Amino acid sequence: MAQLQSILKYQELDTKLYKLEREIAGCDERKEYVKVKKFLETAPEKLDSLEVKATSLKAEAAALAAKYEQTEETLKDFEHLDELVTGGADIAFYQKKAQSIVEKLKKLRVDINALAANIKALDAEYQKLKKQVISAQKQYGEVSEKYKAVKAAREPERKELETQLSALSVDVPANVMEIYQTKRKERIFPIIGELAGTRCPFCSMEPPLAARSKLTGGETIECDNCHRIIFSK
Repeated sequence: MAQLQSILKYQELDTKLYKLEREIAGCDERKEYVKVKKFLETAPEKLDSLEVKATSLKAEAAALAAKYEQTEETLKDFEHLDELVTGGADIAFYQKKAQSIVEKLKKLRVDINALAANIKALDAEYQKLKKQVISAQKQYGEVSEKYKAVKAAREPERKELETQLSALSVDVPANVMEIYQTKRKERIFPIIGELAGTRCPFCSMEPPLAARSKLTGGETIECDNCHRIIFSK
């Protein structure tokens, strides 16, 4: 029971530190700092993505250029069409071939227009990202300093609480403190509480009867649902 009282006393004081940490983590200054920092961290990945798109468009442009050259080459067949027709060449054959070239040219025009639109959109996306990166780089120093100022203002309070907690920790068994700190790092808080009737005081789930029977012997159990520690007086 003595060790239970010591960890409860520790948790009572630790609640103040936890609250302070949550207030700092939830302040507007930190939110803005994290937002800008995250954007700058992901910007290189976005730039790489644009580079991949640009490489793809470059390859597409090369393919269209090759198709145009092939189509242009076929036009040479019509350079001496008058002579060929005079010599008895089948005009229907050349008409059919000309129609085929016209269709290819139409398709090329559509593809070129689409490519030009994609290039324009990609350039606009790049220019937008470039401006955003420059803006974020300028903001980063400012938001970083504001967040540091918030933390600095609360630092004396935080250090005082940590000093008091360190003094209280000597009365808590090492194995109990290890479990407590592990759960706190997992963002489970509060960590320990008294059984409420037959239910967990935190999530209201009812531990199995076999587990609750251990509490009558002064032991503690872990809630299967929220993983907090439960005791009973």
